[in-house]
Amino acid sequence: MKNKLSLILFIFSSFVFSQASLNSFLKPADSLNKSRRNGVYISEVTLGGISLIGLNQLWYASYPKSNFHTFNDNNEWLQMDKVGHAFSTYNMGRLGADALKWSGASKKNQLIYGSTIGFSFMTVVEFFDGYSSNWGFSWGDMIANFSGTSLFVSQELIWNEQRIVPKFSFHTTQYPSARPAVLGSNLQEQILKDYNGQTYWLSGNLHSFFKNSKIPVWLNVAMGYGAKGMITGQDELVNTVFFPDKRRTRVYYLSLDVDLTKIKTKSHVLKTVFSLFNTLKVPAPTVAIDGFNSVKWYFLYF
Repeated sequence: MKNKLSLILFIFSSFVFSQASLNSFLKPADSLNKSRRNGVYISEVTLGGISLIGLNQLWYASYPKSNFHTFNDNNEWLQMDKVGHAFSTYNMGRLGADALKWSGASKKNQLIYGSTIGFSFMTVVEFFDGYSSNWGFSWGDMIANFSGTSLFVSQELIWNEQRIVPKFSFHTTQYPSARPAVLGSNLQEQILKDYNGQTYWLSGNLHSFFKNSKIPVWLNVAMGYGAKGMITGQDELVNTVFFPDKRRTRVYYLSLDVDLTKIKTKSHVLKTVFSLFNTLKVPAPTVAIDGFNSVKWYFLYF
């Protein structure tokens, strides 16, 4: 949950910053614009600091502190939280690299100072966990954070473009009614807390892999991962909480998607909006297979 709250604060801050300017201002520089580059660095530090302060007040302030300690949570929530960490660091890094690209910074600096911002930010969050008595510094989280950043950097180095993009979608479930304090008492909280309704996707652009084909440049195929039946992190409280279906199972999805960044437009305002919202999976026809070999078809899956 904390990693998604961090990403939302980060994206919201980036969105406000982007929309405060005109189309000409949003046009990327052809060469290094030092004032833009310095502005990006100052903005990233400022927005990151504000986001961390907000996260501390919204999340950690309500819980007691402790000495720094580690905690192995790799078996919790069927690893949905770990996938969420990778999703967050990837997209924070992508936004950071795009900001430096806008300033005209070199590709090397985009990757070194831009794409790593997500990993740096989430590392600080992990240290917050390490000093909180309710959690602890998780090496599993750190590996997930590194994986998200690596996915971005490796594609830039190999293909000079992002052919495979992590995305997110959400639908409401019945599980929060069993433990609203943990899974959310309203829609806003459930988007962040209810892992049963979250789906993480790897959305691949077909035209990028088959460049000489007539496939639309914006058409993607997405593979998703989700889980259901989770009222607690593990099974320790399942028998003490009444709920009709508590079978914890993984769910795998196959669907169509749209890469918003591939939609052609001359408007740099629209390009910015498309880049920000490309973190979300477009609802589309979907096939789902769960751990009990049950196959379902959705005309539109959220």
